[in-house]
Amino acid sequence: MKRGFYTIMTAQFFSSLADNALFVAAIELLRSRHAPEWQSAALVPLFALFYVVLAPFVGAFADARPKGQVMFISNAIKVVGCLLMLVGVHPLLAYTLVGLGAAAYSPAKYGILTELLPPSQLVKANGWIEGLTIASIILGVLLGGQLVGPYLSAKLLALDLPFLSTGIDRAAEAAIAVLVAVYALAAAFNLRIPLTGVTPRPMQRNPVFLLQDFWLCNSRLWRDHLGQISLSTTTLFWGVSGNLRYIVLAWAGAALGYSTTQASSLVGVVALGTAVGAVVASLRMKLDQATRVMPLGVAMGVLVIAMNFIDNVWVAAPFLVLLGGLGGFLVVPMNALLQHRGHNLMGAGRSIAVQNFNEQACILSLGALYSFSTGMGLSAFAAITAFGLLVAGFMWLIMKWHQRNQRVHGVELERLLEIARRDDLHG
Repeated sequence: MKRGFYTIMTAQFFSSLADNALFVAAIELLRSRHAPEWQSAALVPLFALFYVVLAPFVGAFADARPKGQVMFISNAIKVVGCLLMLVGVHPLLAYTLVGLGAAAYSPAKYGILTELLPPSQLVKANGWIEGLTIASIILGVLLGGQLVGPYLSAKLLALDLPFLSTGIDRAAEAAIAVLVAVYALAAAFNLRIPLTGVTPRPMQRNPVFLLQDFWLCNSRLWRDHLGQISLSTTTLFWGVSGNLRYIVLAWAGAALGYSTTQASSLVGVVALGTAVGAVVASLRMKLDQATRVMPLGVAMGVLVIAMNFIDNVWVAAPFLVLLGGLGGFLVVPMNALLQHRGHNLMGAGRSIAVQNFNEQACILSLGALYSFSTGMGLSAFAAITAFGLLVAGFMWLIMKWHQRNQRVHGVELERLLEIARRDDLHG
């Protein structure tokens, strides 16, 4: 890998670490204010809101500037969101602003991979990026849980700055203050990301043109006979995974009687399995073999339903590692294939924005449905069953869709796979 790749990995690690720790801190902040449970569930769809609303603009923005600069600006927005929580702005509103920073960050984070690396290294790069991201999820959720726990929060709240009254008197607020520093560290690494040599594409200032361009890119990717399969698979995976993070917290409380701090460790266990699956996929899979992993999606849906029958942590831990491992092995080659097709069809930043729009729209829709259902009294066990059936059923339909493409568009698919096998045809 090129040296710049490791700087990107480091910046991504700290930014994602803070994102996931902040999720736990925001839940605890809402609970400390005795907010209704639906508000905690609403954190997931609100974080996804700007991914959907600003998708036509953030991709063009990422392509118009050096990717490292875009990532720096995005982390600065996240810092502002944290500071708003500390000055009394409602956590849902402030967390939505953090989601804005994440929405702007993502096209640059993934788009720079296709600018920096050839197709032969995309699966490997995605494996390590996803593996490191999942490692940051594990550590981030654990960090967030410990920061709001009784031991570390007491230490943090005991700190006293001379001649300055911070107004921080809750464990969650002290945790958020620490996370501001983590975001700042990520921003410092963003500034060290090298230029890739790709000429930025000027961003149109006419919003109508940007909307038209985005929908053209979206349609182009959905019409591509490889792009449509990888996009539908990753959309479904991230739509469910984005909400499963909160559902595992709720399930751990209902099935095991865990507190927020204890339950956060089980979210980390799922992430651990995903990291292992991602790294194994990066070592074993090639770009043109990506569609072979789709049956794992059906198996993943069945395993999600099986969570309802577990009430022992010693059974839950290895089970959640397996669940995460299947997800990691599924998403890495599919994600790489989607990036490759998007880069060839429309450019890195725009393709990632299209990907984010579809994936985050799925997270937003499922999260809104789950928040509404929670408000109406739906149990965590019923939600897990519904999500499992959704994954297994839709993955089966996507597999049938791909099989039809192979029958009807076999020559075209073989041409696209040949492009995926050769570095000299990339771009």
